[in-house]
Amino acid sequence: MQEIIELSETLANQIAAGEVIERPASVVKELVENAIDAGAHKIDILIEAAGVQSIEVIDDGQGIPTDQLERAFLRHATSKIQTKQDLFQIHSLGFRGEALPSIASVADVFLETAVVDATSGAMIHIKGNKIIEKKGSGARRGTKITVSDLFFNTPARLKYLKSQSTELAKIVDIINRLAFSYPSIAFNLVHNQKQLMQTVGNGNLQQVISAVYGVSVARDMVTIDDHDADFKVQGWISKPELTRSNRSYISLLINGRYVHNFNLAKALIKGYGTRLMVGRFPMAVLKIDLDPRLVDVNVHPQKFEVRISKENKLLALIEKMVAEAFDNVNLIPNATENLIESSVKNYDVKPEKNFVQQLNTISKNKQAQNQRVNVERLSDSKKDNELSANQDIQPPHDARRITPIIVEHRGDLNEATVEEFEQKYQQESKANPFGLDSSTVITGEQTQLVLDHETEATSELAGFPKLEYLSQLHGTFLFAQGSDGLYLIDQHAAQERVKYEYYQATLAKHDLEQQKMLVPLVFEFTTVEMLELESQTETLQELGLHLENFGPNTLILREHPGWFSAGQEAETVQEMVDWLLRDGGLTLQQFREKTAIMMACKRSIKANWKLNAIEAQNLIDQLAQTKNPYNCPHGRPVVINFKETDLEKMFKRIQDSHENWVEYDNHPF
Repeated sequence: MQEIIELSETLANQIAAGEVIERPASVVKELVENAIDAGAHKIDILIEAAGVQSIEVIDDGQGIPTDQLERAFLRHATSKIQTKQDLFQIHSLGFRGEALPSIASVADVFLETAVVDATSGAMIHIKGNKIIEKKGSGARRGTKITVSDLFFNTPARLKYLKSQSTELAKIVDIINRLAFSYPSIAFNLVHNQKQLMQTVGNGNLQQVISAVYGVSVARDMVTIDDHDADFKVQGWISKPELTRSNRSYISLLINGRYVHNFNLAKALIKGYGTRLMVGRFPMAVLKIDLDPRLVDVNVHPQKFEVRISKENKLLALIEKMVAEAFDNVNLIPNATENLIESSVKNYDVKPEKNFVQQLNTISKNKQAQNQRVNVERLSDSKKDNELSANQDIQPPHDARRITPIIVEHRGDLNEATVEEFEQKYQQESKANPFGLDSSTVITGEQTQLVLDHETEATSELAGFPKLEYLSQLHGTFLFAQGSDGLYLIDQHAAQERVKYEYYQATLAKHDLEQQKMLVPLVFEFTTVEMLELESQTETLQELGLHLENFGPNTLILREHPGWFSAGQEAETVQEMVDWLLRDGGLTLQQFREKTAIMMACKRSIKANWKLNAIEAQNLIDQLAQTKNPYNCPHGRPVVINFKETDLEKMFKRIQDSHENWVEYDNHPF
């Protein structure tokens, strides 16, 4: 057995740094939290090369006395706690005494500080945990600390770092959360002499949310405020229509500390109930104040995880608050007013809206006007020819052609009805032989479905049966019969599969058709989102999304791929951007796959859409020609089968082997 020795202080600090200092964002977090604990009212964070080259934090806090300057860099040296009892009622962000020695062990550190009313301050220079220089300095109250050459003596950790944009995004995210926690402190973040974020420090949380997420998001959030004997919860939550594709936009702040807690986030989402769509998550900033004795923050050196006493009580309070927050809020949009009346009466934007909102409002109004015109055109078969130039891009010639038409459901079809229907279909087919969809608004008994009943199925998948349509159930499921029994088909899932395979082929093209917009769409993003999108510009452009810079944290879209659904351009772009922000490392093939699934789902018929016999049979025939007619793109089954023997068993037409009807009739009972 080798001799047991005591590790040197330098080596022990480097080991501790492995847990506390993972990346430049960890350094920023620890230094800014120290400034907050020191009572700073203004904190400047100056970054060079995403923090690898230099991190400088300047505050106007209490400063460090000259005689305690060296002691501040000793391991487990802290001014935050004194006794064992203090550990269980922590009011500060830091308390472990590991940050400064851990940073100094893997970087070059200059620290200059002075306390209030001091005639002079002090400066210390430490590199690799060795004091290089110590001398007097100016008397500016507060602390200025500069960290450079990070991980100079731990090359493995340096190689672990991601790209500059990724590391910078982590830093911005940390500062955003701290700004939410302390709206009364003015934060100023600068990277390579470019300002990324600034707050005024007036205590208004909504203004901080505006600085981070944008004015339009801040205006579309609802405030909540409630308390009980143990907890006080307040903050801002987004309306159900303002959502994101992941939970990273939920900020949970406990006694001013940003924490990760799945149960609290789950309670918040549960409070929305059925208002949220599946797979969508709200934006929220929740500030939770409680007795420090009810929370244990000494779980991990990075202090992101906490343990809460009476957690179930807090979860119930959050769920109740969120549910009640929307009781008096109108969450139902007026579709008639938005789609038609606004394009005529409310075209002028109110002057208090900013320029971004004006452009988006005008764009929506123009799209709504185009939809209304399309409805009027469809009512006159003579004008249908004019629409052919505006249809979707053509699919490959070996794919099924599907043509949208509007028909009125008349119950059972008689010969006259079928003849009238076929005549109208002939007209539609000539005007739009390869169309995929229509921007028509569906009302009343009208239905919209892609059709091509003239083309016979010529390449059915081997093993997939030839099906004959029978009837429809509740406007959702189709009954069909095959040679071996009864088939039940989910009409939405069926058309979703057909459209999905079409969009797969369409998106694989390199020469995607582009549709120019009369009024461009403008999108606002956070600084973190903008930094991440910069590295994905090429992927977006290959899919036809040419987003241009349009001011700080703002992008503009002047044209879009021709396969976008009319009226859903902004929603589609936002969802595609959400994928990149959430998954980051998506390949172009994966991105195309997700886009094909999304478009297929958005543009397929839904439940309660009544189909006539020709429409239903055409859908079944198209399904038979797909590569996989058994599952929708989300994996749900499209078709289920009741074999003839199964039906016979249900009606007892197949007898048990141990009994026959003669024996039954002669039974003594």
